[in-house]
Amino acid sequence: MTNPLIMDNEWEVVFPLDGDILNEHDGWLQNGHLHVKVTIAAASNKLKLIVNGMRAIPENEGFYAEIVLDNYRNTISIKDEETGYSVCYNVYWIQSAVNKYRLSVDDNIWFLQDIAHNQLKYHSIFENPYLSIYKELHQEFGTKVHFNVYYQTDGFNLSQMPDKYKEEWKANSHWMRLTFHALQNEPDKPYWNADPSEVLRDCERVTEQIIRFAGEELLDPVTTIHWGEVTRESCRALLQFGFKGFAGYFRMAGGKPAVSYYLDNKETEHAGKRDFWKDHSEDLIFIKIDAVLDRLNVEDIIPSLEQLKESPSEAGFLEILIHEQYFYPHYKAYQADYRDKLFAAAKWAQGNGYVPAFLSECGLFDE
Repeated sequence: MTNPLIMDNEWEVVFPLDGDILNEHDGWLQNGHLHVKVTIAAASNKLKLIVNGMRAIPENEGFYAEIVLDNYRNTISIKDEETGYSVCYNVYWIQSAVNKYRLSVDDNIWFLQDIAHNQLKYHSIFENPYLSIYKELHQEFGTKVHFNVYYQTDGFNLSQMPDKYKEEWKANSHWMRLTFHALQNEPDKPYWNADPSEVLRDCERVTEQIIRFAGEELLDPVTTIHWGEVTRESCRALLQFGFKGFAGYFRMAGGKPAVSYYLDNKETEHAGKRDFWKDHSEDLIFIKIDAVLDRLNVEDIIPSLEQLKESPSEAGFLEILIHEQYFYPHYKAYQADYRDKLFAAAKWAQGNGYVPAFLSECGLFDE
């Protein structure tokens, strides 16, 4: 992450940082523009700093300057008049992602296996009990659902998925997405040190089959890789394949980044406090998962979402996640209130002014 800092540590940018993706919660709207307060920590208030051509104003233990964002991509330029040192970096203004939410579902394969096994019985994919819940959720709240898919599980792989339902998949592509997650559920962290060719091979396998049985309309340039532990080189390969954004937890665990792809400690901590953050070194956008429903009790879902709503840097777009396996009674950690959790979250989102949206519909990748 580029956090502009001069060599003698006299000043440092606090907000916004390089790659920050901003919205109205980060500043204020005025006459169709977003106004943002650039804040700078400094060792002395006697410095002469120029921000986008304006003299920065001393405040507390640093300086601030109000700037105006007009475009998707905006440049911030800071110059120290005394030393001549200057930095220039880019931030983004996303206008159409505010007050939106997306529901993503990880570890999907069993519902596809069921549809394949019952292809002579099912006239519709929504005769599958698991998928029928999501259709009901969409019908009641308009929720858009992004399923991250494995290639295989015991006794089944995606090549066995029939294409007889392809038109039905396509007809529901306005609210459903299917993308690559991993080859299979185990081992844990399958790609944390994998060669890019292995990750790309698995991605191509899954994507090829999704196109075959469901159609390209179900694809999306965003996904969540299993365990969110992927090398920089593999993420680069996935970018070349077509993925532009990755969702993760971006938190520290045991002093190390967790579910944070290749990001280092500082980048992880920063991304974990933002809706979105762009790593300019790889041209990738990272999306923070705000709530994992299967890790919450039903009664804790609303308080957790309320807390997010009160956090300016996290309240713009809500990324809500759940995992497939908790739906099934045969699973060791079965959650009988799986459906209740989904409906509680979607009902809260609707009641608090959040509109369903895929990230590809939010202007996140406009550049």
